[in-house]
Amino acid sequence: MRCLRQFCSCSSSTASVTSTTSVTPFNNIIRASLEKGSPRKALLDYQTIFSSTSVLPDFQTISHALEACKILSDDRTVVQFHTRMLKSGFDSYPSLLTSLISIYVSHKQLVDYACRLLDEIPKWGFNLLSVNLVITGYLRAGKFDSANRLFRQSPYRDVVSWNSMITGCVRHGSLKEAVTLFHRMLSSGIEPDGFTFASVLTACGRLGAVSNGKWVHSLMTEKQIELNYILNAALIDMYSRCGRIETAKEVFESVKRDHISVWNSMITGLAMNGLAWEVIEIFTRLEREDIKADSITFVGILSACSHCGLVEQGRWFFNSMRRNYSIEPGIEHYGAMVDLLGRAGLLEEAREMVQTMPMKPDVVMWRALLSASRIHGKAEIGELAAGEMSSHLTSGDYVLLSNIYSSAKRWDNAERMREGMRKNGIRKNQGLSWIEVKGVIHQFKAGDRSVPDSDMIYKVLERVNARVKVDGYVPVIELVLMDVSEEEKEGNLNCHSEKLATAYGILKTSPGTEIRISKNLRTCCDCHCWLKMVSRVLNRVIVMRDRIRFHRFECGSCSCGDYW
Repeated sequence: MRCLRQFCSCSSSTASVTSTTSVTPFNNIIRASLEKGSPRKALLDYQTIFSSTSVLPDFQTISHALEACKILSDDRTVVQFHTRMLKSGFDSYPSLLTSLISIYVSHKQLVDYACRLLDEIPKWGFNLLSVNLVITGYLRAGKFDSANRLFRQSPYRDVVSWNSMITGCVRHGSLKEAVTLFHRMLSSGIEPDGFTFASVLTACGRLGAVSNGKWVHSLMTEKQIELNYILNAALIDMYSRCGRIETAKEVFESVKRDHISVWNSMITGLAMNGLAWEVIEIFTRLEREDIKADSITFVGILSACSHCGLVEQGRWFFNSMRRNYSIEPGIEHYGAMVDLLGRAGLLEEAREMVQTMPMKPDVVMWRALLSASRIHGKAEIGELAAGEMSSHLTSGDYVLLSNIYSSAKRWDNAERMREGMRKNGIRKNQGLSWIEVKGVIHQFKAGDRSVPDSDMIYKVLERVNARVKVDGYVPVIELVLMDVSEEEKEGNLNCHSEKLATAYGILKTSPGTEIRISKNLRTCCDCHCWLKMVSRVLNRVIVMRDRIRFHRFECGSCSCGDYW
């Protein structure tokens, strides 16, 4: 740094140094600092040179300095350098502005600066790359509405623009909008690529929209999209999540299986469908074909054991991770084991595992214990779990603990939970269910009367309720978190979103047709009992995928064996 100051001092003291002096040697000094991995020194070089000499920076100088800003990831430095750019007159160079925008969007706190900068670029200098960068930055910062607004306002869009927004919709949970955007993209004449199809398949899978998913699959074939492990895994995942596990298996057998992601998708899909023994069989094949399992593989296997109550098998796989596969169990593996033990009623063993594991338990871990205590009515363990995560309680946690208290008729404690929600401004997560009829996805929320055919749906629901009650269905009213009359509790249960979606399926499909529903939350005990009874009374197969797994209701029983 001393040599640099001496160089600048000598240069500024001679008459030969003017604005026409070559800036190249100075650029080389700045670039050298960058190449040596010293971005902060590069910016100090910039500041020292151009405040000590009459030499003016050029395009290359600014480019080097911007690169230093990008590496530094220092909010204040970026804003300060932007000011210097304005003073130096380099604010009208599209490529430099694009670089600055890319730096802003890499800082979550500065993404709005990028949008303002974009607004300052004159229309003749419209740069789609910059627009795409800002959209991506907004999505990365979790500002979905801002990204969506910019996307809609943009006069031009390319495949990157569409891909960013479709992927953003999926991550934001706006699954129907992701599918709708894909249709709009095709109508606009933009050709989708592999990234587009991977995102849309994910949306269809999470919605359980098998008709849309099959159409997307056929479109991929028609457009001769080259399949890679990402798309193969996405296809298997989509069919698995839509309850078409046989089709998922057919895809698995027909594609290249040289990447662990493809195997993991099949294992996860089978686990979700409650086929634990098939998961173990696939794992055996994986070893025979010399594919190296990874940590995700074991998460899938342990989840499968959890869904089916295979405690001993789960213990064996958990213990063999380190012993046989040199994979150190992570917090997600401990979480799966806590879930397995908790579901099986081994709550003391689950609690001990949480308290003795080598890393600090996270909220997910305590939540698994809280959920298990709700299933088995262990209020004291539920209170322990809730206490450990007191500063991170979500609406679902409050509801779980309230359920535990309500089941024990501890109304004062249940009311304290509701008061805690009100005090902390926490609202209960809205239950949503989807059903696809003739390729159209219909969404329902609890107590929804805004949907088309609402009056008819509630009439169907009323008639179905009357029939299942005659057949022995009794509402599980203790699930309602309020100390109110039994009639009011029953009315509350009757409006759950999966019941409305089922009623719509009965209304809109012919007798004997399979009804398929997806739900964003875990189904409650009452709806589970109700759906079993409906399947028997109406002689209908009802397949429901909730947040945890698939349930196939047929002839009055469920594929989960009531172990959900």
